[in-house]
Amino acid sequence: MPKLIRLYILQVLAGFGLSALFVALLLYFNVGNLWHLVNATSGGYVAVVMLFMFNGIVFAGVQFSITIMRMARDDGPGGGKKDALPVLEPALVPVPVERRKP
Repeated sequence: MPKLIRLYILQVLAGFGLSALFVALLLYFNVGNLWHLVNATSGGYVAVVMLFMFNGIVFAGVQFSITIMRMARDDGPGGGKKDALPVLEPALVPVPVERRKP
């Protein structure tokens, strides 16, 4: 299996694991009275499955993107001089204004 595919599968598993933990904590701490809503309605478990799946997709994407971005190499020279930016002093500019006759 190519390394990139293996990396993607591992990050998807990590993302769905984080999603399971997140949804479990949401239900355990009863955020927004979610535990009562799940138990009191007939479609509550479908909502939990949807919450798990959609959060899993988001968390997996974030996991994979963070991993890919951390793999970047910087082969160029480091930074250069940090010259101070020039500070411009404000100056008053006279503006001629004509008076209107009433």
